[in-house]
Amino acid sequence: MDEKEHILELAADLVAAYVSNNQLDADALPELIETVYRSMVKLAGDEDDSNAEKLVPAVPIEDSITDDYIICLEDGQKYKSLKRHLRTKFELTPKAYREKWGLPVDYPMVAPNYSVERSRLAKRTGLGKS
Repeated sequence: MDEKEHILELAADLVAAYVSNNQLDADALPELIETVYRSMVKLAGDEDDSNAEKLVPAVPIEDSITDDYIICLEDGQKYKSLKRHLRTKFELTPKAYREKWGLPVDYPMVAPNYSVERSRLAKRTGLGKS
């Protein structure tokens, strides 16, 4: 069974379920079947199109982390800390950003040297001590 036949079968099942629970004039049935079928074909086609469109980062992922900054894959800008930029400009959480770009869960949101600098500052000022 090819894809269109499968979609037609699914559309028929949907229409049958709808008709069994709702009043429908007999002359409206062909239009309902056609509408449901076309919608399903369109959705199946849209899904294929979205898979064909692969995201292209502003810079190669392997080049996005340097010692002094993280390069945003969305716009190619350099940041010491990426979290606020993602939230304000793209409305993305770090988790959503990582998922969107297929990054590992431990992908940093802060440049390594900046993280070390902030850690030293916190220790020097006594943060975290009771």
